[in-house]
Amino acid sequence: MNQRQNETIVSFAEALAGSEALLIGAGAGMGVDSGLPDFRGSEGFWKAYPPLARLGIRFEEMANPRWFRSDPGLAWGFYGHRLGLYRKTRPHDGFSILLKWIEELGLSSFVYTSNVDGHFQEAGFSDKEIYECHGSLMHFQCLEACGEDPWPVEDDLEVEVDEKTLRALEPLPSCPGCGGMARPNILMFSDWGWDSSRSGQQGKRIRDWTTLRAGPRLSVIEMGAGTSIPTVRTACEEAWRASGGTFLRINPRECMSPKGAMSLNLQAGEALRGIEEARCRLG
Repeated sequence: MNQRQNETIVSFAEALAGSEALLIGAGAGMGVDSGLPDFRGSEGFWKAYPPLARLGIRFEEMANPRWFRSDPGLAWGFYGHRLGLYRKTRPHDGFSILLKWIEELGLSSFVYTSNVDGHFQEAGFSDKEIYECHGSLMHFQCLEACGEDPWPVEDDLEVEVDEKTLRALEPLPSCPGCGGMARPNILMFSDWGWDSSRSGQQGKRIRDWTTLRAGPRLSVIEMGAGTSIPTVRTACEEAWRASGGTFLRINPRECMSPKGAMSLNLQAGEALRGIEEARCRLG
């Protein structure tokens, strides 16, 4: 790290020591340190999914609910593979560092994430203090909207996928209510069928929390959230402006920040480890 980065790290560590609440924003870059693939650009996506490269299908095209009707085997091959990948990938140590701050400093906290991997829950964060604005692959919903509420994926459920073709084998996940086709409870592109009820409940909780915690002793740390879908970036900036607290944006490629905020062009894990080291030095 260079001198400017070190100064920023120390400044945030000092602000954190005087904080009462912590808003954690996380985008796809948060998962890269855990070993999850970076879907930035078609080449990155196709490197992770060669069968889709051969078909010339880009991420924005594959992440569309129409496949569950036109080609459910391919749809569940893609999402079934991702489900297995998320489950076998362990959250990196940055998650534990965040939890350590919350516990040792007695911080009230909330997570605002666009990630659908369930890694904050896996790392030990309370499900009641997480807002998954795009839903979660750890929950399914009925494709036909039969009235069944989104349900958590059973721990022993596996979607068997042919790695060569990226096609799921029968039986495909089904709705426990009507027996019809299930789909992930996540917001896809051109998705008019997403059941947002679970995410909506989370959204109400974070709005209530933010209203209560707005003030100069709120710290906001945002990691790996890009500009192509700026949901997390926008929400974190708004919370910071409303509070007058401290804001740190961590992003190795898109760390541009508004005036008065701090930024680090580092990966999330490296930055969090650096802040924790500085916090320990400060005592």
